[in-house]
Amino acid sequence: MEEFYIDCDGIRLHAKLDKPDGAEKCPLCILIHGFTGNMEEEHLTTTQKAMNDAGVAVLRAEMYGHGGSDGEFRSHTLYKWVTNALAVVAYAKKLDFVTDLYLCGHSQGGLLTMLVGGMCADDLKAIIPMSPAWMIPEFARQGTLLGTEFDPQHIPDVLQTWEHTLDGDYIRVAQTIHVEDEIARYNGPVLIVHGASDSVVPYGYVEKAVSLYKNATLVAISGADHCYGGYLDELYTAIYEFFRKR
Repeated sequence: MEEFYIDCDGIRLHAKLDKPDGAEKCPLCILIHGFTGNMEEEHLTTTQKAMNDAGVAVLRAEMYGHGGSDGEFRSHTLYKWVTNALAVVAYAKKLDFVTDLYLCGHSQGGLLTMLVGGMCADDLKAIIPMSPAWMIPEFARQGTLLGTEFDPQHIPDVLQTWEHTLDGDYIRVAQTIHVEDEIARYNGPVLIVHGASDSVVPYGYVEKAVSLYKNATLVAISGADHCYGGYLDELYTAIYEFFRKR
């Protein structure tokens, strides 16, 4: 394992690179956490292990205001995360051992995966949104975020949600994003993994995403919640089998 920082316009993004044993040349998957998350969460390390066991290197990166990266949580936005992810993709493309590049993210990181998938369609062999919270922009336009309601026409400067404080810019940015545009731009394989008992991301949004992508497969893990608690073996299998078949 290598630990380092990736520069993004002066912002240091905390990163770790794990390669399969003995691999000189191999595919690489960028792996990104969700809202309030970090790279050491059990569902992410399980995903990383499944990829490594399938012969894929994994570059875990923490986005603005999360984990060991620069920035305050309250001032992060989806625009900042997109810029961060593009910097990580650019870094990964320069690694001389990489044969193919993949992108995977959980929750808000899954939303990010869907956005960057469309933006970098020529660079990504496949994308893997896990429990993708791609309803966030739509909910922001409706005036709700994680159970907190607000006037979408008069956004407060400070928003309190899930015991976390966010600046109003998070909502202002989210309202401008239309994920369907980036879904339409990605033609490659898509694996969506979702907990069938997820109370955070409505199942209907996952079904809609599958219907909109041109080449998508859904693995719904029966009984699993948003972070697959108690179902990590099933998560491992879904990820491992996807890469093993490739």
